[in-house]
Amino acid sequence: MESTMKEMRDGASVLDFDSKSTVEGGVEDVYGEDRATEDQLVTPWTISVASGYCLLRDPRHNKGLAFTEKERDAHYLRGLLPPAVISQQLQEKKLMNSIRQYEVPLQKYVAMMELEERNERLFYKLLIDNVEELLPVVYTPTVGEACQKYGSIFRRPQGLYISLKEKGKILEVLKNWPERSIQVIVVTDGERILGLGDLGCQGMGIPVGKLALYTALGGIRPSADEFYIGLRQRRATGQEYAELLDEFMSAVKQNYGEKVLIQFEDFANHNAFELLAKYGTTHLVFNDDIQGTASVVLAGVVAALKLIGGTLAEHRFLFLGAGEAGTGIAELIALEISKQTKAPVEETRKKICLVDSKGLIVSSRKDSLQHFKKPWAHEHEPVNNLLDAVKVIKPTILIGSSGVGRTFTKEVIEAMASFNEKPLILALSNPTSQSECTAEEAYTWSKGRAIFASGSPFDPFEYNGKVFVPGQANNAYIFPGFGLGLVISGAIRVHDDMLLAASEALAKQVTEENFEKGLIYPPFSNIRKISANIAANVAAKAYELGVATRLPRPQNLVKCAESCMYTPVYRNYR
Repeated sequence: MESTMKEMRDGASVLDFDSKSTVEGGVEDVYGEDRATEDQLVTPWTISVASGYCLLRDPRHNKGLAFTEKERDAHYLRGLLPPAVISQQLQEKKLMNSIRQYEVPLQKYVAMMELEERNERLFYKLLIDNVEELLPVVYTPTVGEACQKYGSIFRRPQGLYISLKEKGKILEVLKNWPERSIQVIVVTDGERILGLGDLGCQGMGIPVGKLALYTALGGIRPSADEFYIGLRQRRATGQEYAELLDEFMSAVKQNYGEKVLIQFEDFANHNAFELLAKYGTTHLVFNDDIQGTASVVLAGVVAALKLIGGTLAEHRFLFLGAGEAGTGIAELIALEISKQTKAPVEETRKKICLVDSKGLIVSSRKDSLQHFKKPWAHEHEPVNNLLDAVKVIKPTILIGSSGVGRTFTKEVIEAMASFNEKPLILALSNPTSQSECTAEEAYTWSKGRAIFASGSPFDPFEYNGKVFVPGQANNAYIFPGFGLGLVISGAIRVHDDMLLAASEALAKQVTEENFEKGLIYPPFSNIRKISANIAANVAAKAYELGVATRLPRPQNLVKCAESCMYTPVYRNYR
C-alpha cells in the first residue's frame, strides 16, 4: 500500500486562514512564503534556514541559476553555481525545449519527475503554464507505462510505502513523514492500476501523479520484473488486509486530524466499494475511480445535452463495464435524474443498463451478481453481447468503462448511428491502448455525426473536410477542484450532493465556442479557473449540508478558492 501526501505546515489549521490577508497563497501558508509578493522577502526554512549546498539540494527552495547575486552572498552559494543569473521564465523556456527533444513519452515523464526532485516550483510552473502539453506526460496515458516500468526508472522515493512489514507500526511510519499538517492523502494498494491490473508497489506512480495535479490544477500545497520494488509475496486478503487498512485509517486520523482528505485510488472492485462504505461515515474519504469518474462523466453528459437535445431523463444509457467506474457513473446519473424529476432513484436507475463480461445485467442473473451490480439488474430478457444490447435497448448514450480496448466495434458504432442523429460515445478506459474505440473510429463509423469523448487524449481528426476535436473525460477536471472545495470549507464528510455540485460547475464552463468544435469539456488551458469554480460550488454545498467547519462562510467562495491556490513563482530570500 502506498500513499502520498500534500501538506500544510507546523500544525496550522485551515480555520486560522484569513482570506483577506493573502492573494495566491497555498492553504495554509504559515511562513508567509506564498503570501509574499515577488518583491517581498521570505526565509527558506527547512529544519533550520537552508543555505549553501543544502539549499541547492532542497527542491522546495532551490532556484538553480535564478538565485540573485544578493541571495548567493547571503546563503553561501558563491562558487557553487555558475556565475550567470537567469530568470524563472528563461529556465522554463530552456526546459520545455529540452523536453520537446524527447520522442518517447516515458523519457519526458522521467525528465519531469527529475525536475520535481530538484526544483519543485519550476516543476509546477512548467506544468501549469503548459498543462495541455504536459498533462498526458505526468498523468494518463504515460503514467500507465511509468507504473509498469516503475522499478526500472526508480530514482528517489516519493511518498510513503506501507507494507505488511509495517503492520502494527503504521502510526510510527506516518510520523516519519517530515510534514505534520497534511491536507490530502492519495492512497492505493496497487491492485487495479488503470486498465493494467495488479502492479503492486509500482502503482506508486498513480498517487504521485494525482498529487502533482492537486497542486498544479487545484492549487493544493505540494508538499513484476527483476526491478520490482515491493514485497515478493502473495497479496494480503481477508482479515489480514482489513486489519492493515483499518490501522492505516485510524493512524491517519490520529496523526493528522478529522479534516485530512483521503483519496482511495485504483483499489480493485471487491475492496473499493467496501472501503468507501465502511469509512465514508467516519472519515473524509473520496474514491476517484468511483466518484471522481462519475462526476466528470456526468458533467460531460449534461454539457452534451446542448448538442444532442433533450433532458437527462429523456435519454437511454448503456454501459459496457460494470465495475467501479461504470456503476459509479450510473449511480450519479440516476441521482441527478432523480433530483431533476423528483422520481425515486430506484425508478431512475431503470433508464440505465449495464453490460459486463457475461452480457446484459438482468434480474435473472441477480443471485450470481456482486452486490454493487444488483441495483442494475432490471427485468429484461438475457442479452449475451454488446452489439445485441445496443440493437435491443437503442441507447442514445453509450459509455465504455470496461478496461478492454476496441470493444466499440464498427458494427456497434454504426448501430448507434442508425437510430441517433448525434449518438454520444464515451470511450473512457485508460490508457490509450485500452480505449473502447479511437476518435477516428467513432467519427468515421458514425459518418461524422458522433459526439465523442475519451479517457485518454486523442488528436483532432478531419472527416469530410471538417475537423473534429475529441474531448477528454479526464478526472483531472474534477478531483483537484473537488479537494480544494473540501479544504477551504473545512468539510468533514463527502456527500453525493457535493459530486453533483462539482459536475454542475464543470458543465457550466463549456462555452459555445467549445460546442461548435464538438467539445463537451472546456480546454485544460483554463483549468485553474475551472478548479476554482468547482471548489466554490463544492464548498457552497458543504455549507448547505452542514458539514463545513470553517466559519464564518466566506462571502465570495470563488475568490476564496483562488486566493488559497498555491502558485509556483520564485520567492526572494532574505
